[in-house]
Amino acid sequence: MIYFKFPFDEKLYSTDENPTENHISFYSFDSLNPIDFKGKLIELQPEIFDQTVISSKSLSKDNNNFIAETKDEYLKNLEKVIKIIKENNLPKLVYSRRKIFTDFNEIDLKESFKKLCQFYPNAFRYIFIGEENSWMGAFSEVLGKFNKKTHEFKTMSLAGTMPVSENWSEKEIEEQKPVTEYIRNILNNYSENVEESKTYDHISGNIKHLRTDFKAKIHPEKLDQIIKDLHPTPAVCGIPKDFCKENIQKIEKVSRELYAGYIKIETEETVQYFVNLRCSKLYRDSVHSFVGGGITAQSNPEKEWTETELKSEVVLKNLVTL
Repeated sequence: MIYFKFPFDEKLYSTDENPTENHISFYSFDSLNPIDFKGKLIELQPEIFDQTVISSKSLSKDNNNFIAETKDEYLKNLEKVIKIIKENNLPKLVYSRRKIFTDFNEIDLKESFKKLCQFYPNAFRYIFIGEENSWMGAFSEVLGKFNKKTHEFKTMSLAGTMPVSENWSEKEIEEQKPVTEYIRNILNNYSENVEESKTYDHISGNIKHLRTDFKAKIHPEKLDQIIKDLHPTPAVCGIPKDFCKENIQKIEKVSRELYAGYIKIETEETVQYFVNLRCSKLYRDSVHSFVGGGITAQSNPEKEWTETELKSEVVLKNLVTL
């Protein structure tokens, strides 16, 4: 079962589980083995959702025997990442880790999701419970949005992270530039008239990012290929993409799974793709929060650790424990 809300839309959606329809799919970071949710999209009335019981007792146990990185381990690994960046003159490489939360007897997942929705109204918010996989997340980055009638395609360059109260440094500004250039170059391959906004602040809860918006007219048959070209973006992978992706899979402790993958949702009028960033995998006895950051030659490992701690709060601070 899945429940979700679109950005700036408080309507709650699910699927009718019709086996002949498929309008929402989750793709992993490596794009392999997507998770499909059968059925047409339906709007749920609040009172129906209020009557629904979603408890962590229904989830599978965490049998991964995975031990999260300590701060010291993370800082040492980040020094290795920065060395790779400098030796290969990379603009950016994204490194991630898991934070594991076990200090609970039970989680009221319904109330946790409602809190998440309330705190992040400008994000795509979801929770799904499956036999093998259960996840919850809230994030703002759009990989793409295609209008079936006008053939207009929209996407964004979203990179750089700071607490809302702090000012941007050269590190964050330089981190966002190659993401913007990467997207611009891809769209120019598919459209002769690409519109680009000025860069501005994008607020998401207690943190902010630098954002640049793009808009272009494209041919519908090119949509799948554009998404393949865009994913994974430099915001979740690095530049150059193939080199960074290969090194991520070597350096990081375990697979990212659905983290930094994307979600495809098709309606009658649009096809939307959301990057699955601020998300956590749910178990009966633990919650795995996936967090990462764009690393450059100027990165300060201590500040990067603090940034990932802030990002982990998106789901963890909204959990309602019993």
